[in-house]
Amino acid sequence: MFRKRLRSFAPGLLLLIGSLGALPTADSTYLVPPKAIIDIVDAPPPPARILSPTRDIVAILQRKTVPSISEMAEPMRRLAGARINPQTNAPRRNRDYGHIIDIRLHAIADGSERRVTAPRGAELSYPEFSSDGRQLAFAVTRRNGIELWSADVATGGARRIADLSLNAAFGDPCDWLSDSTGLLCLTVPANRGPVPSEPSVPAGPNVQENHGTAAPVATYEDLLKSAYDETLFEHYFTSQLVHVDATSGQTASIGKPGLFQHVALSPDSRFLLTCRLKRPFSRLVPADDFPKEVEIWNRGGEVLRKIADLPPAETVPINGVLPGPRSYQWNPTAPATLIWVEALDGGDPRNKAPHRDRVVSLAAPFHGDPAELTRMEFRFDRIRWTDKGLVLVTESDRTKRRTRTWIVAAAEPPRMLWDRGTQDRYHDPGTPVTRPIGELARMSSRDAVVGGGRIVLQAGSSIYLSGDGSSPAGDRPFLDRLDLTTLTSKRVFQSADGSYEPVLGLLRDDGQLLLTERETPTDPPALVVLDLAQGRRRTVVQATDPAPALRGIEKQLLTYTRNDGVKLSATLYLPPGYKKGDRVPMLMWAYPREYGDPGTAGQVTGSPNRFDMFIEPSISSSGHLLLLTEGYAILDNATMPIIGAGETANDTYVEQLVASAKAAVDKVVEMGVADRDRIAVGGHSYGAFMTANLLAHSDLFRAGIARSGAYNRTLTPFGFQSERRTFWEIPDVYARMSPFFNVTRINEPILLIHGEADDNSGTFPIQSERLYMALRGNGKDVRYVTLPHEAHRYEARESLLHVLAEIVNWCDKYVKHAGPRDGTR
Repeated sequence: MFRKRLRSFAPGLLLLIGSLGALPTADSTYLVPPKAIIDIVDAPPPPARILSPTRDIVAILQRKTVPSISEMAEPMRRLAGARINPQTNAPRRNRDYGHIIDIRLHAIADGSERRVTAPRGAELSYPEFSSDGRQLAFAVTRRNGIELWSADVATGGARRIADLSLNAAFGDPCDWLSDSTGLLCLTVPANRGPVPSEPSVPAGPNVQENHGTAAPVATYEDLLKSAYDETLFEHYFTSQLVHVDATSGQTASIGKPGLFQHVALSPDSRFLLTCRLKRPFSRLVPADDFPKEVEIWNRGGEVLRKIADLPPAETVPINGVLPGPRSYQWNPTAPATLIWVEALDGGDPRNKAPHRDRVVSLAAPFHGDPAELTRMEFRFDRIRWTDKGLVLVTESDRTKRRTRTWIVAAAEPPRMLWDRGTQDRYHDPGTPVTRPIGELARMSSRDAVVGGGRIVLQAGSSIYLSGDGSSPAGDRPFLDRLDLTTLTSKRVFQSADGSYEPVLGLLRDDGQLLLTERETPTDPPALVVLDLAQGRRRTVVQATDPAPALRGIEKQLLTYTRNDGVKLSATLYLPPGYKKGDRVPMLMWAYPREYGDPGTAGQVTGSPNRFDMFIEPSISSSGHLLLLTEGYAILDNATMPIIGAGETANDTYVEQLVASAKAAVDKVVEMGVADRDRIAVGGHSYGAFMTANLLAHSDLFRAGIARSGAYNRTLTPFGFQSERRTFWEIPDVYARMSPFFNVTRINEPILLIHGEADDNSGTFPIQSERLYMALRGNGKDVRYVTLPHEAHRYEARESLLHVLAEIVNWCDKYVKHAGPRDGTR
């Protein structure tokens, strides 16, 4: 249509417009890369797994391959920071708990398997074992709603439990009762009416105002913008709390419908911890930070105790917390004891206080004042219980980058367990091993109600610690046994040289029978039962190789030094058929990170002993590696540390960034695998920001690929990444770090790619749009691609293939087939 309209213009004007080179390109259909790349994209993803609470069954979850663009184009409501499918009342894309197409139950003892007889062709989600391990509940998504199903673990036979529609707008809608007789579920209210109609004529303008109160909030997508949005939010997110009998399917409503953001059963299943959102809703922050009431109910829906009535979190200081109760959770080792945290500094880190937080508890029947468990000099981070009743409390100080963990026991002063740097990977003692609870790991927001929680496995006076085992030679995962009396550790297991084998769980309390995932550079990941006493391994399930065409690659962990002495590292991939001494075109992919000191900044991350799946954690994040099929070398995860004490790291961001990139380029040129005239640089999100800055402030690269980045830091004025100083405090730093302010210095071609529905804080699509306009206006070489229906992480098959085709074409044109440089800046 656009080109047809041009015909009505005068021929001279047409000639002028054509000479500008600024018209939209004609290639508006999706591109596809070479077949070798398509085959890898279409390979099935590796399965997920859940260990049952009884530790005798592993559920193997096979997920579907990438969705189609037609699936991504299905209806979506963007409300209060969430995106839901209005037809199913579920998250638009359930990455963490969904897209399961097959469940197999694997017996640890004999290796036998049985398939769960779920509805054929249905999409499954939210699998969870009952506490006794005999049943596996899961959700079945239909076109118009979500059903509750359960499988008999002994047979695999599955059935729909009850005739109700689950409400998954806030996430996982169901939890098992501790006695495994039933579930507590959030459902769509039976009397919910039709979707409210949007007024055809507005009643008036949308107004926001402020009266002298500081509200330094981050930049968020999908916020409520109007009274109609608020009505829709209530419509879709209001739930009825229901008890479902697992045997009979009978249901009983509990209380009235409400905006239940979180509901958690007490360990004895007699009480409910509820968190309900309420009006007035905010238009500055997402639903997690809306006003809320936190209460303890009995199973009949009667309110026994109000724990908190919280205001919106609009005015929480930067790096601060809400004053009053937060981080509510049940003590999983007691029948019904609630734990929460209270700020002792008003929630403001700028206030001087000997202690930042305290942890308190209140046991049933929830009368009187809570008892103080402990208080902390730093900000509360997390709390864990061992199954013998000991408490591990962790605090952290962001500015000092320190973390401390204390052992808290009744009638005894706290004992220091660990005191270390939060970024010090080499001295990380590991994470306490917990007993399985039969479900996929959950995430919780800053003020979320956390469920019963995982219990740390304690054998005698000892607990087990599982860690990455980071070292200058790379990661070698380990399992230690820590005596809580003497505070001494003994190594139980560590990955052997040449392999990567983290411990996923203990199958016996003595730590001699483990569930691990083993891989080597030539062997795909395998879920393994490891008998340490017998020295035997048995494979439970073996992942398939999604990219056999790339098995001829060479892979090497590189270490090198920046000009200021900081140690750096990267992983070098050489393409199949590479001949020693050849200098091949190269793509460097990176993501900068902030550090407080050079020692931790220089620590090696990753392992050379891993099998490269090329589709994990997602093709969107690892797709650049697929250029290996086209003869490119890849310098992956080239470390770009930005170092500075306190909040000063970004004061020299540009200088440190360029120095790190130069050291990487010098290393590969010195090795003879690349030449300076055929290296591109790329990154996603903050890596895209890095890419544009490197093109603006150096001549190290021939071209750049910047995906879903932010380029004008004045649009994120209250901080970004680890920067917590505001634009008004350090305007020069914000300007110098912003590629938008330095567009005239960009002399190399840059490919900009952005999802049109980016949901990440700070990386609004307008960031790429405005950078493109600035580059075009200043006569730069740039291509700008936007992806319909895609968020910060690209998912549709068509989108992924198009992005990969764009990157291949861009690198072929400006790197592989590039001629000599015209000169430097």
